[in-house]
Amino acid sequence: MEISLSQLATLVRYYILRSTTKAGSGHPSTSLSATDLMVGLLFGRVFHADLDHPEYPNNDRLIFSKGHASPLLYALYAAAGKVSEEELDSLRMFGSPLEGHPTLAFPYTEAATGSLGQGLSIGVGMALNAKYVDKLSYRTYVLLGDSEMSEGSVWEAMQSASYYKLDNLIAILDVNRLGQRGETMYGHDLNIYEARAKAFGWEVRVIDGHNLEEITKAYEYALGVKDKPTMIIAKTLKGKGVSFIEDKDGWHGKALPQEEYESAIVELGEINRSARGTVAQPEKTESGMKNQELGEKQKTDVPPPSYDATKPVASRRAYGNALARLYPAYPDVVVLDAEVSNSTYAEIFKKAYPERFFEMYIMEQNMAGVALGFSRRGKIPFVSTFAAFFSRAYDQIRMGQYSDANIKFVGSHAGVSIGEDGASQMGLEDLAMFRTLLGSVVLYPSDAYATERLVEEAAKHRGIVYIRTTRKDTPLLYGPDEVFPIGGSKVLRSSDNDVVTIVGAGVTLYEALAAYEELQKQNISIRVVDLYSVKPLDSATLIQCASETKALITVEDHYQEGGIGEQVSAALINTDAHVYSLAVRKMPKSGKPDELLAYEEINKDAIIKKVREVIAR
Repeated sequence: MEISLSQLATLVRYYILRSTTKAGSGHPSTSLSATDLMVGLLFGRVFHADLDHPEYPNNDRLIFSKGHASPLLYALYAAAGKVSEEELDSLRMFGSPLEGHPTLAFPYTEAATGSLGQGLSIGVGMALNAKYVDKLSYRTYVLLGDSEMSEGSVWEAMQSASYYKLDNLIAILDVNRLGQRGETMYGHDLNIYEARAKAFGWEVRVIDGHNLEEITKAYEYALGVKDKPTMIIAKTLKGKGVSFIEDKDGWHGKALPQEEYESAIVELGEINRSARGTVAQPEKTESGMKNQELGEKQKTDVPPPSYDATKPVASRRAYGNALARLYPAYPDVVVLDAEVSNSTYAEIFKKAYPERFFEMYIMEQNMAGVALGFSRRGKIPFVSTFAAFFSRAYDQIRMGQYSDANIKFVGSHAGVSIGEDGASQMGLEDLAMFRTLLGSVVLYPSDAYATERLVEEAAKHRGIVYIRTTRKDTPLLYGPDEVFPIGGSKVLRSSDNDVVTIVGAGVTLYEALAAYEELQKQNISIRVVDLYSVKPLDSATLIQCASETKALITVEDHYQEGGIGEQVSAALINTDAHVYSLAVRKMPKSGKPDELLAYEEINKDAIIKKVREVIAR
């Protein structure tokens, strides 16, 4: 007997109520409002995916931007026969893949969600990948809640999607009127959502989100739209199907107690627990194999970096050079930039490989989300802007760590050494921000060769990597054959008579080298370490330096909080080492770079002064 969408919707509602009541927590009401929308999508011959192979490249993608509706996500796959009732009963239990908000522990989760306003950007990344990179026919669907439409990141994503004409991206807006503490900003006024979506260049269909015939027709219509994304705006009722919570305030994030659960199940009517929905199969195609084979073939042919030893080069320029040089060996690389590519020098890559460069304009939150979408589809995104501006995208970056993100963030114009532009442009918190991410790598090259090699190390490494680049031109310290493994450091000056070790990176490394030359004239020997890998740290070298010299002095163009000094101190906390920190401690202002380094006491003179203080003790 053929199973109807209505029967499947009833079954899914049963699974939602059963699992949340068993858990004693969760968000059943917001799951119930979107049930008909998602049943119509998955089981209405609209969504195409091989559920036995969730990672199949041409599967359609479904992102629950309203991640608190996870009971619905799990219930859908139970109705598809991929999650058992016993597994549903483990919702929110320790060790269960069915977590309170979707994570990759559940194999049908595209990206971890739960911080609202991010799913559409991730969807943009996946849709860009399908249309412009892999050239595949899969579509990306994003379930949005009306509350999260207040988030600016949603509208950044809306702009980006229409700009890139993503007709393979379909957003489903569940307008259920009620948020966590009452009515949403616009309640059930669908006209406002419709007008705004159209103003942002989207095709729009407004429907009754509980009318399965309207739902399937809206999806069919969306499949025929060309050169623009589609938003299906659905009027729904929170708690739909259970009269005593339907469209009632005060039920957000509350599971039904057992007695009320039993009443709700009666209201649902006949439940066919053996019913199973069928998901249409995707178009079978090869993806990425040619590019991968090309990359493997050309890896040994990548030329080494080359610079004129007499000319200083900014590490930000070396970043752009490195991307263009390395791309043939790493064909999964894509590059995103926030309208500053002529300053980050991502434009060098753009000119060489325009089809792999995506302009994200001044939308840093969206850029980080789009990068995650690319990453989840197997690409290696390099994402660049001024270091200071990553701070506004921190939530998106933070969420990436829960989605096994393989993203390389590159921040230029870091520290007070950028000079006259002033405090608003000075990245002084970036090392701290990226250090906090679980398993992240934080790199801070000082010259062009170090930058080139560390960009390559970042491309090879799987995970989140942050590379801090410098605005000003700096002399070459290394040669083209120098290697820079992640987790290493370089001892640039040393002797058996060293009294103190100076640990620097970026511009402060040059100040340390200048201090070394000055102190040498006074018969004072100091050791100088290039801490190009801030995280992970080369603890062994630092411990050795601490045992052979009187103290370590860290010098950084970054605030003390969360910077290199704290990283080194933490690494040596169980030793007898003395660690002193020179860092930015005053409110920055406009000025010449040398004036600012002196003002913040992180220049050559400040290092010499500190060395004298330490050896006098």
